[in-house]
Amino acid sequence: MNDKKIQRAIKRVFDVLFSLILFVCASPFLLIGMLIVKICSPESPVFFKQVRSGYKCQNFTIYKLRSMTNERDENGELLPDEQRLKTWGKIIRKTNIDEIPQTLNILKGEMSLIGPRPVLPSDVEKFNEYQRHRQDALPGISGWEAVNEWETPTWEKKFEYDIYYVDNFSLWLDIKIFFKTIYVILFAKRPDENYRPARFEGNEPVEAAVETKKEV
Repeated sequence: MNDKKIQRAIKRVFDVLFSLILFVCASPFLLIGMLIVKICSPESPVFFKQVRSGYKCQNFTIYKLRSMTNERDENGELLPDEQRLKTWGKIIRKTNIDEIPQTLNILKGEMSLIGPRPVLPSDVEKFNEYQRHRQDALPGISGWEAVNEWETPTWEKKFEYDIYYVDNFSLWLDIKIFFKTIYVILFAKRPDENYRPARFEGNEPVEAAVETKKEV
């Protein structure tokens, strides 16, 4: 067994043990969050479930505490995210309470504590070979890109940080991300929602990219 395999085995053991401890210790906060969601948005389930793309592009269902309403317009379409994200939802996201249910995904082996954030399958379909390399690690609740979120305002930067993690995985890097995550949570360093990149729209066609470089 090589060094990387040993480190990944240790990582898995830590994931399981810490997830169990985290779920037990965070249960009171999760219950408070559930109560807030139920009171402020009683029209929909307390938990949010969505299919995401995981390791090697295998799909799985992610679990989160709901932080947005399910308000719709006159045509039955969901309102834009910024209109459905109320003050109570912003607090839930800022304190990361919404991430606690993902410990179930970790225990099932679908996620890790540390890794690239899980994205939608429809986004992965638009990735090129280089970008798809980010899927060569279990997705995580936190990760190298997540703790440097204020430095990744574009998808290009997100890929850069995620792929750096995949190529440079080590227990030491995970430990660094772990403690940096605690710092981000305790001091509420998570950027506002409007700072995050919009949905991935795909890559610019090669021909168009060449033309753009010529114009510059």
